[in-house]
Amino acid sequence: MNVYVDSLTTALARAGVECDVFCRAERPDAPAVVEVQPGYRVINLAVGPRRALSRAQWPTIIDEYVERAGDFIRVEGGYDVLHAHYWLSGAIAHRLKHELDVPLISTFHTLARVKAAAGFDDDLELERDEVEDGIVRCSDMIVANTHEERAELRALYDAPAERIEVLSPGVDHTVFHSRGRDTAKARLGLGERPTILFAGRIQPLKGADVAVRVLAGVHDLGAELVLVGGPSGIDGERELQRLDRLVDELGVRDRIRFVPPQAHDALARYYRAADVCIVPSRTESFGLVALEAQSCGTPVVASAVGGLRHAVEHERGGFLVGCCDAANFVGPVRALLEDRALQARMSAGAVEHAAGFSWSIAAAKLRRLCSDLTSRELVQCS
Repeated sequence: MNVYVDSLTTALARAGVECDVFCRAERPDAPAVVEVQPGYRVINLAVGPRRALSRAQWPTIIDEYVERAGDFIRVEGGYDVLHAHYWLSGAIAHRLKHELDVPLISTFHTLARVKAAAGFDDDLELERDEVEDGIVRCSDMIVANTHEERAELRALYDAPAERIEVLSPGVDHTVFHSRGRDTAKARLGLGERPTILFAGRIQPLKGADVAVRVLAGVHDLGAELVLVGGPSGIDGERELQRLDRLVDELGVRDRIRFVPPQAHDALARYYRAADVCIVPSRTESFGLVALEAQSCGTPVVASAVGGLRHAVEHERGGFLVGCCDAANFVGPVRALLEDRALQARMSAGAVEHAAGFSWSIAAAKLRRLCSDLTSRELVQCS
């Protein structure tokens, strides 16, 4: 989500739309305002303690956040549109919309009821789904990543169809490109073994355990799994411990390389070095990893869930398979590692597919939508 917000804001600023991104200051030395580039500022609000907060503490800062953000906006002279990303930001922006009489755009990125349908109800104690329901009812526009997410908003939240717009995320093709694939492994010291990549947060939702089981399923090929990411969320540490035990149970310790979370741009080196990238998410609103990997010429094998069905074109830049069971991934991964002609064809198809997604296209559409929105009457909460 951070990549999404930063990339889209950068593209909007370059298109002449001035944007401020509001964050909570987590460090004592965080400056109040940071100009990222002309037209793009980050506003670090002094809300709560200057340190990271636990999941349970998130809702406790909403009142103070609304007050601090409202004060800043009034001094600055106001904004034409508020755009909330994620449900917590939506809860804040929902109140600011009414205080400031400004239209609200909401992008959820993930939805509590979609997660619950997939067996992940860890947000229930925060009453997240009720908060999201209120945001949906009062948003002047909801931006969905895909038509699948649009359908989920309609079915699970009864979101008005006329207020939902589909805006596909993009990829920065100046960073994520296929040039240098032939030397990428050597630059990372990976050697010549077939390389499988998993890049993502270590939490049950992302399916890192599936990646480890896939590695075991192609053990005869001498493949190596590079797992880039760290524990995240309420179950992150527990999932990391479970993953560690699984590695030993399957006897693949010597063929797996754990890499800590990388800066976004640095991920391109890992994408280019991999022979195949697997995205075994159990639910996914879009799946930027799948798109970025393809832009680097790496075929993807991904769960056929949510936005991944949009990010990956089956049998063009990779394969879409049944969710959650490693057995569904092993066959396509094996085929890509064994058949160099297939891998080359999929690599070319992946680049072609990813070329259709760009942040400049997304920003241009959002700019038009915002312009239209400012001329309408505000939606009132139902």
